[in-house]
Amino acid sequence: MTELEEYYNKFNEEKRLDSRHGQVEFITSMHYIHKCLNRLAEIKQPSEIKILDVGAGTGRYSIPLAEEGYDVSAIELVKHNLGRLKQKCSLVKAWQGNAVNLRRFEDKSFDVTLLFGPMYHLHAWEDRLAALGEAKRVTRGWILVAYIMNEFSVITYAFKERHVLEALKNGMLDENWHCTRKANPLYSMVRLEDTEQLNAEAGLKREKIIAADGAANYMRPFLNALTEEEFDAFIRYHLATCERMELMGASGHTVDILHVE
Repeated sequence: MTELEEYYNKFNEEKRLDSRHGQVEFITSMHYIHKCLNRLAEIKQPSEIKILDVGAGTGRYSIPLAEEGYDVSAIELVKHNLGRLKQKCSLVKAWQGNAVNLRRFEDKSFDVTLLFGPMYHLHAWEDRLAALGEAKRVTRGWILVAYIMNEFSVITYAFKERHVLEALKNGMLDENWHCTRKANPLYSMVRLEDTEQLNAEAGLKREKIIAADGAANYMRPFLNALTEEEFDAFIRYHLATCERMELMGASGHTVDILHVE
């Protein structure tokens, strides 16, 4: 069992996305997935629209999309998560696998491909490029790629949780304050320029990028204290502002929306 598998056997990603700050990320990501799907709906029925969820976890995204009538396939590395997904929903066609090798799928066989987990854990540049290359190969519409942002990690772990001196001493941050692999062997943090270079090297065209959770991760206790009506207002505010570039770098997560001809 890999370190990543051991981690996800204990970590409840589903619970995170059900939390108030996680709901912001989930609602926002689904909002933009549906924007892509609605454009496809002009020429196809839902059952004809094929979605691939790479790094699907326990099905937080793939299951509701399948229940909406879309043709959903899922790839998940961790056996525990894959078992939970299959147990919860028979509508999703699910296999064990990883993002850097999607050879079971033919070229341009999906309209929308989600990479909502793999880039969190791929440290090597060539592995990130391989994941993007495979997603590009199997897609003929949109790829949505989620990243964890560098500045969120520095602000929260190094400064808010007061690990900055330890991080500097142990090489967890480089001279440009970019998180190194020593910062977290499981998670990989990026900056906007990293995503732009990856897209350029993979030959992918960005349609837009969104701050999937924006300020939500910084204000968890305040979000939890909001009434439902107040939280609904926050969601409306966030959806109205999540494309603003000034929010991108410090957002906990971004979603890069790429178009493939």
